[in-house]
Order: sequence, then C-alpha cells, then structure tokens
Amino acid sequence: MAITIKSNKEIELMREAGKILAITHEELEKALRPGMSTWDINRIGEEVIRSYGCIPSFLNYNGYPASICVSVNNEVVHGIPSKKKIIKEGDIVSLDAGVIYKGYQSDAARTHGIGQISAEAEKLIRVTRESFFEGVKLIKEGVHLNEVSKAIQAYAEGHGFSVVRDLVGHGIGTALHEDPQIPNFAQRRRGPRLQAGMTLAIEPMINAGKYSVNWLDDDWTVVTADGSLSAHYENTVLVTKEGYELLSVR
Repeated sequence: MAITIKSNKEIELMREAGKILAITHEELEKALRPGMSTWDINRIGEEVIRSYGCIPSFLNYNGYPASICVSVNNEVVHGIPSKKKIIKEGDIVSLDAGVIYKGYQSDAARTHGIGQISAEAEKLIRVTRESFFEGVKLIKEGVHLNEVSKAIQAYAEGHGFSVVRDLVGHGIGTALHEDPQIPNFAQRRRGPRLQAGMTLAIEPMINAGKYSVNWLDDDWTVVTADGSLSAHYENTVLVTKEGYELLSVR
C-alpha cells in the first residue's frame, strides 16, 4: 500500500473523527475509578462513540472483541476488557481507541494513573507523553520519518526507560493501518520524506524495564517480558507544510 496524501475534504472528515475521539478520551478519564471493571470502561467508551453516530474502529477489527483496548500495569497494548478484571488504586491504565466518522479513521491512546500511583509510574506516564511531543515537534514537509523515530527513542531512553521494538505506529485514513510504519526507535534508513497531507498515528509504547514483550494466550494482549510497567501515548497527526496538526485533541 502506498502512502496516501489526504485532500482538504478528507482532512476535514479526519478532524471530525479526531474531535469525537478526543471527547471519548475525556469522558473515559472522568469515569475512571478504583473498583470498576475493564469491561465498564469499554462500555462507556463505546456508548460515547456511538452517541456521535460513529463506529468504534477496533470492534471486530481482525477479530478483536471490544471497542476500547484497556491495558493495565505491565500490559503494553491490546488488553481485552473483561467483567472479571477490576482496576484498583495504584494501577496505571492505558486506553487505546479509534473512531470511524463517515468512513475516515482516528486513533489515539492515553495512560492514566488510578488514584495515588508510585513516583516511577507517574514519571513513566509523563515521559511517554513527552517523548511523543519530542518526536512530533520535528514534523513538517520534507523531514525524514526516521528523525521523528530517533527523537522519541532518545528522549525515552534518556530518562531511563526503554522503547518497545515489536510494535510501531502507522499511517491512517480510510483504513486504520496504512503505510508508512512508524517505529519509535531509530532505523538504519532515513525512511520516507514527509509530505503535507500525510496522516500518521504516532504512538510511543514505553517500558519502565527492558523493551522485550510477550503475547498472552489470547493472541492480543502484549505484556512486558520482565513484568515492568508500560505506558502508551498516541495521537492522529496531520503533516503540514510548516509543521503538524494534532487531529485527536481539542
């Protein structure tokens, strides 16, 4: 699949998808509390998405059984919501969600602390978010994608954390996953040159321990191999001539 350049009309639809996704994340953050199940989180997220006449991107995507990926503590991504899994004080919870609006996608993730969390967990969440912005601040037409990847890695590792290698960001548009792949770590090649109108889902996944991960038997949930905490931060980003626009914040 070639990298797609979006028209002004397509960008407008993706802006709307992103705005609705931003609202969904805001509502989920307000709802989070100790004692709720990860299935409760999923239900709330899906209700918000559908209340705007949108479709949850993740539901039944390659067989994924829910609308919101809910990953707790050492779960990196793609945690499957369950009525039996209860979040508690001190947990960190990563929420990854996507919205389809009139055929166009948005994708964003946030990690939240539940109540009082450890200093390490707080730092991990903060550095993961900051590493995203260290990468995207380099984005503008003409820059090579690898510059973004290198900046994310340098920032995260500079704070004593590691960058997951087995999962990467991606292009996004009418499909949830389009070209190019977007690693959060340096590559040998410079990668494609960015052009105005590209839309990218950039998503650092950062571990407190080593970068190795395993897949659980459900074939979806990715966990840190050493049991350390993991955090995730993602937005849908539009490349412009002068810089970038975040489509999934408002």
